[in-house]
Amino acid sequence: MGVLKYSRQRESIKEFLSGRTDHPTADMVYVNIRKSYPNISLGTVYRNLSLLESLGEVRKLSCGDGAERFDPNTEPHYHFVCRECGCVQDIPMTPLEELETKASEFFEGSIESHTAMFFGLCGRCQKA
Repeated sequence: MGVLKYSRQRESIKEFLSGRTDHPTADMVYVNIRKSYPNISLGTVYRNLSLLESLGEVRKLSCGDGAERFDPNTEPHYHFVCRECGCVQDIPMTPLEELETKASEFFEGSIESHTAMFFGLCGRCQKA
């Protein structure tokens, strides 16, 4: 791939995602980016999110609700998904490398990484 042409729209998507921990959907990104770029299309947002993912600048999460979410934190980490409100939260624990070692015992090939999602009720929903 050659040099990537600068795009104000792509930069604004990166800026919107930067530091966020709520893992917004493409639709959420679109609604917010339209405030700065009223003529931007949903397709453009999807294409830029896909490009950012392929460049390793964001991570796409499928949380089982049909909507893909985007995470600016590309470091290995785990997630929690609330079955009631649907929020997706980071679990700030170090990924367990021994899990890959254990899984390797049951798998022919090489495991390079893993992800894990935990499901249940978030603290807010549990209190309600």
